[in-house]
Amino acid sequence: MQEKGTISIHTENIFPIIKKFLYSDHEIFLRELVSNAVDATQKLKRLASLGEYKGELGDLTVEVSFDKDKKTITVSDKGIGMTADEIKKYINQIAFSGATEFIEKYKDKGDDQQIIGHFGLGFYSAFMVAKEVEIITLSHQEGAEPARWVCDGNTEFEITKAEKDSRGTTIILHIADDSEEFLEEQRIQQILDKYSKFLPIPIKFGTKEKSEEDGEDKDGKKKYKTVKVDNIINNTEPIWTKSPSDLKDEDYLAFYKELYPFSEDPLFWIHLNVDYPFNLTGILYFPKLKKDFEVQRNQIQLYSRQVFITDEVKNIVPDFLQLLHGVIDSPDIPLNVSRSYLQADGNVKKINGYITKKVADKLGELFKKDRSSYESKWSDIGVFVKYGMISEEKFEEKAKDFTLLKNLEDKFFTVEEYKAKVEATQTNKDKHTVFLYATDVDKQHGYIETAKKRNYDVLILDGPIDSHFIGHIEQKNESITLKRVDSDVIDKLIDKDEKKESVLSDKEKEAVTEAFKKAINDDKNTVSVEPMATDDMPVTVTLPEFLRRMKDMQAQGGGGGMMMFGDMPLNLSVAINANHAYTKKIVETETEEEKVKLAKQAYDWALLSQGMLTGKDLTDFINRSVDIASN
Repeated sequence: MQEKGTISIHTENIFPIIKKFLYSDHEIFLRELVSNAVDATQKLKRLASLGEYKGELGDLTVEVSFDKDKKTITVSDKGIGMTADEIKKYINQIAFSGATEFIEKYKDKGDDQQIIGHFGLGFYSAFMVAKEVEIITLSHQEGAEPARWVCDGNTEFEITKAEKDSRGTTIILHIADDSEEFLEEQRIQQILDKYSKFLPIPIKFGTKEKSEEDGEDKDGKKKYKTVKVDNIINNTEPIWTKSPSDLKDEDYLAFYKELYPFSEDPLFWIHLNVDYPFNLTGILYFPKLKKDFEVQRNQIQLYSRQVFITDEVKNIVPDFLQLLHGVIDSPDIPLNVSRSYLQADGNVKKINGYITKKVADKLGELFKKDRSSYESKWSDIGVFVKYGMISEEKFEEKAKDFTLLKNLEDKFFTVEEYKAKVEATQTNKDKHTVFLYATDVDKQHGYIETAKKRNYDVLILDGPIDSHFIGHIEQKNESITLKRVDSDVIDKLIDKDEKKESVLSDKEKEAVTEAFKKAINDDKNTVSVEPMATDDMPVTVTLPEFLRRMKDMQAQGGGGGMMMFGDMPLNLSVAINANHAYTKKIVETETEEEKVKLAKQAYDWALLSQGMLTGKDLTDFINRSVDIASN
């Protein structure tokens, strides 16, 4: 038997298109060939289960090998095989999918989702790296004869009889000169590890050494010898294919280590399993996050029936959950013809919504079931929850019940709980409950202590997205206002319209104001003398809450570049405590020069407490302090 012909396609030559445009990444040729081999094997298992194949299945391992000298890569399976007529139908007629017909034929017999099948274009990805491709195949059908197909990358092919005595298909790629990188063992292993790590049929690539018992020595001690065994590179039953009831915590943790060998154990995980209105399985892990938010995205791997597709899942997984780790497997996610990127459609939106709901339900369950354990994990999971609150309305509806705020005493509250705690003492004249917060407890220590003297409570909001989260709380709760504890003098932060008397006369206030203006020597800053408690600081330097937030957002890459802040913030408010003994000392100082010197010292104290005193100004302050202490 010998036959020559022309491949039935809809362009004069599809191969340049395949090589340059259809597949952006040449390494996926091996994914496609191995996946096709697995498909053919699963089809045979399916036929056997239906009683339509009577023979012995035997060893179904798919084998990948290469010969560097002959410049070949070979993929062999023991699957369904093909007749010469089927080669012509499935391989030559690119526009026709053999898998489609197979599924159509057996769909009424149930479990059709287990049949994959991607003949056609998937096979032709081989020509991205090969100058010639051979197929040697023997169909499972009784009485079938083996056939050989060969094509050199043009539209012409040749079919002849072949020598093959075992069922299945062998594909031999004769690698082109510009693709010899794929003839390296390490390169092939890398591709197989990436795309075939969890395929449902064993994949063999070479051999590995193994130690096994070899009797005993004269002293009765066991002897061992080194033997070579098949190197099976995949886990055919990853845990996402199993029922959660059959798994223990150790199984989930072991699988996490398989995916991310050098990572810390995750906090917890969510097992996804849905079959309507779409098919989806998977495991999502919550990793421990660093506070600086330096985390790597693209840690969730997308599979289609255990074939790795991509780790770019931005359409499937909501943005706020792309910091999670794990695996999602769905045959219902639409892919482009090369299976290399996702196409958005209704199913993708449904899957996105499902994942959002599952995560919200899991977090809510953890919160209700064991709140103390949930609180202990908050420093890690808080960033997910807050991000989700800000970015996903449907998530926010559920998450408001388990989103936590932490105060300086390391106690946790929901927003409603915290409002109930502080509204009696921290409600201002406009009937707004004021939540005071700190972003840096050490730098803002003095302001925190002043707040404590009023019996006010202070939250810690020092996370990477807290500057945005603060605005979200206010947006969703009209009666709540958040103010950073150092953004104004304490009695203005929570203005209860309680008037304090000043011990200074108007003339003395003017003199103090003038001394400070000369000491500061910056018209952009506003200076005021105000009645405060005698144990408040003599001078308070603040940046208004709005500008504080803009500065914080800019530091975290937000704020739209509206303004630039250097080491010294602009437009400071300088409030002088009229009732402090130090202010009285300035008033009673006789010379103008001495008044300005004392004012400058007090102003620098305030800057120092905010971490704003640096460089020459800091050196001058130290020298002046020594001078004052020495006189």
